[in-house]
Amino acid sequence: MARIKGGTMSHKRRKKVLKLAKGYFGGKSKLFRTAKEAVMKSGQYAYIGRKQKKRDFRRLWITRISAGCKQCGMNYSTFMNGLKKANITLNRKMLSEIAIHDPKAFAELAEQAKAAL
Repeated sequence: MARIKGGTMSHKRRKKVLKLAKGYFGGKSKLFRTAKEAVMKSGQYAYIGRKQKKRDFRRLWITRISAGCKQCGMNYSTFMNGLKKANITLNRKMLSEIAIHDPKAFAELAEQAKAAL
């Protein structure tokens, strides 16, 4: 039986890694071994970043809601507690958008939250 060489698959795999490493600084974009390390590490950073993005946006929304609450004379935790007791179910993303773009509506929400407490 004839021996099958693995050159084509190795070449294909190396080409794929070097394509992913395109634009990296120095040897990381040219040399296979360092490119492979850089691509693996960048994949880890991307995976972690997808999780961190969710945390970061939640923190941003909470900060914006808190700033809106301060203008209405209450703090974030009492505002959220009041909304829960008033059976107003708006997520933090929408509350932050309301706080930025429609302060009057946010003030009304704050009044409803105060009344429910």
